[in-house]
Amino acid sequence: MILRSSDPSPFGRKVKIVAKMLGVYDQLSVELSNTNDPADSLRTQNPLGKIPILILDDGRKIFDSRVICEYLDAQADGVTLHPTESDARWDALTLQALGDGIIDASILQVYETRMRTEDKRDDGWMSYQADKVKRALDQIDANPPAFGADLHIGHVGIACALGYLDLRFDGEWRQTYGNLVTWLDEFRSRVPAFDATQFKG
Repeated sequence: MILRSSDPSPFGRKVKIVAKMLGVYDQLSVELSNTNDPADSLRTQNPLGKIPILILDDGRKIFDSRVICEYLDAQADGVTLHPTESDARWDALTLQALGDGIIDASILQVYETRMRTEDKRDDGWMSYQADKVKRALDQIDANPPAFGADLHIGHVGIACALGYLDLRFDGEWRQTYGNLVTWLDEFRSRVPAFDATQFKG
């Protein structure tokens, strides 16, 4: 299988972590993509022009990260990151959605500063996105997700969101959210794949 991604992509990182946790990473060939390059074939592989994309051996393309992670989970034997019991499943998927939402709102802030000159930036839009991140972090810090005996996709989603905040916002969240700092340290100790997939650049 081919995984189209980029080194700093938090959603690509989520897929890589999941693949390592499930023991299927060695079945992937990671190919770098450039979402800003109109000539990159990813736009024909995913008409949305977004990464990550998983290309199966038979040529089928699977996206986005949530779908890829669940697909990989279905291929693994004996390990699952997507609980099947009803309440546990919805809790895990909702937590993953919260992590993905933090990333989405953070990326929009990055794009606003990267794509627009300072005089054309919309401070109201930036504040709107930053408030989403703050509300999410407030909620998670007040009640950090319990690990229990087994980790699930929600844990991975939150960890990748915090990792992206470290990458793009200099880890400023760490000054306010001590419970989450402790939580991420615990996740890192339990999941070596988190540090193994860290963007260095």
